[in-house]
Amino acid sequence: MAGRQLASKWRKTAALLSDPRVSGYIPKTQIYSGSALRLMLAAYGDVVVKPVVGGGGHGVIRVFRDGGGYGLTSKNRTRRYSRFGEMFNGLQRMKLRRRYLIQQGISLARIDGRPIDYRVKVVRSNGAWEFRSMVGRLARPGLFVTNLCQGGTMLSCREGLRRSLPRINSAAKRREMRIVTVTCIQTLERHFPGIGELGFDYAVDRNGRLWILEVNTRPQ
Repeated sequence: MAGRQLASKWRKTAALLSDPRVSGYIPKTQIYSGSALRLMLAAYGDVVVKPVVGGGGHGVIRVFRDGGGYGLTSKNRTRRYSRFGEMFNGLQRMKLRRRYLIQQGISLARIDGRPIDYRVKVVRSNGAWEFRSMVGRLARPGLFVTNLCQGGTMLSCREGLRRSLPRINSAAKRREMRIVTVTCIQTLERHFPGIGELGFDYAVDRNGRLWILEVNTRPQ
């Protein structure tokens, strides 16, 4: 039994932000608006725009600012713009008619130039939470999203960490993922009683720092 499902990425993010034990693991996240996008790009230079409700990497758009102006990347295509207003109009044409979030872009560790992140799946069974899987998801060449349904490659968490960041202690990083996961479960259960299955999407950036990208109540 999967238990309660919660589609809104914003509600789950807000719940985790309320817990000081895990809030530092969450990239800066805001509800999408033109003013918020301008401020986030000024602060971080690279952000991800994604639907509040959705999965599989569908509708996710990378927005960035650099010396040449602005850019939008969707799937494997990048469009360039010289001014914010031009980029914003282009983004508005790409978005579907639904609510979106803006999330601070994380410079994911890579293997052969391909970004990798991690999915940790936990299930409540007989009253206790169990870890079911911890896997790496390596993006298809040319894509910035890692989802398996978008052509990503699955590998073990250990192998992903070892190959992408050979200088760090992969066992310690996996242990950190487990500890953060258990803490998040406690917080989410308080806010959303009845959940029974969770999928945590973790990033490890190029400096080895762990981030929570999002949490799913219907993990694939």
